[in-house]
Amino acid sequence: MSDRATLSTVAARAGVSSSTASLAFAGSPRVAPATVERVLRAADELGYAGPNPVAASLRTGRSGVVGAVVGERLLYAFRDPVAVQLLDGLTEELGTLGVGLLLLAGDSMRSGPTPAQLGRLALDAAVFATCGLEDDAAFRLLQARQVPLVAVEGPVVPGVPLVGIEDRDGTAELARHLAELGHRDAAMVAMPLRLDGRRGPVDDTRLAAGVYRGTRERLLGLRSVFPDATVVETAANSIEEGERAGVALLDRSPRPTAVVAQSDLLAAGVLRAAAALGLAVPGDVSVAGFDGADLPWLEPVRLTTVVQPTTEKGQAAGRAVAALLSGQVPDDVVLPVRLRLGTTTGPA
Repeated sequence: MSDRATLSTVAARAGVSSSTASLAFAGSPRVAPATVERVLRAADELGYAGPNPVAASLRTGRSGVVGAVVGERLLYAFRDPVAVQLLDGLTEELGTLGVGLLLLAGDSMRSGPTPAQLGRLALDAAVFATCGLEDDAAFRLLQARQVPLVAVEGPVVPGVPLVGIEDRDGTAELARHLAELGHRDAAMVAMPLRLDGRRGPVDDTRLAAGVYRGTRERLLGLRSVFPDATVVETAANSIEEGERAGVALLDRSPRPTAVVAQSDLLAAGVLRAAAALGLAVPGDVSVAGFDGADLPWLEPVRLTTVVQPTTEKGQAAGRAVAALLSGQVPDDVVLPVRLRLGTTTGPA
């Protein structure tokens, strides 16, 4: 029976038009739930699995797939509650469009998908979900293919809608909080400026261009209050990297009285380093982060941090995709952040 079943025969058995049956399979809200159930029951009786997605994409010019470019291995992305929360917000919005999300990540050798991988994929749009750089090969290839693009925190390119947060202002507010507590010697544990292995002293030359927007803006926010702050750049956004950087900053004399980490995961690593060195927080050193991530295993410690609206950031990226697919050009979005005081900062 399944060899002869078609959308038309399913529609005839269900007592609807072929166009209504097609909309029912697509999950369109324009079809009443009872009608959808009748169509699906007829399809089941006839052994019809549904319209051929390849044929459908040829008719509509759409694949029903949006790519999310993750600038690191999924192992690291899924250990970061902020990345997971952002992707959740993105899929929440894309679900209303009836499209799926395809994660495009790197491997142990690369910070993102290869051009060969991207060249084989039919994408309706792509979101650079965990930052991107203007000279990224994947970004240039998708641009050349005229795939609609949305950038979350970067790349910053004219014509590509950007969804960002107040990175600089939020970090500057945190820095002023530390200054008001009497701190004069603050340091920063920074996320990677790039993921291509180019590391070294973080000076103004390296901050000029070609680095991740969020990393740069958070550093500039700290230096607006502590212009001589020491900066240690990490190789990845992880607790282990935060601990390594924390030891480098705290196991010396004189040591900074406050350490600002560019993420809560890095801050958790600094807390681990302080404990290993026998330093009290905040008695010997104040520690603060950025993100407002859910880290229940830190309790009863409450990290002082800058809270960003991560889910809303993902949702804003999803709405930008929807606008692009409907032929609109969405405006850039910059979402506010807020300082949340905890138990890890105190007087110098």
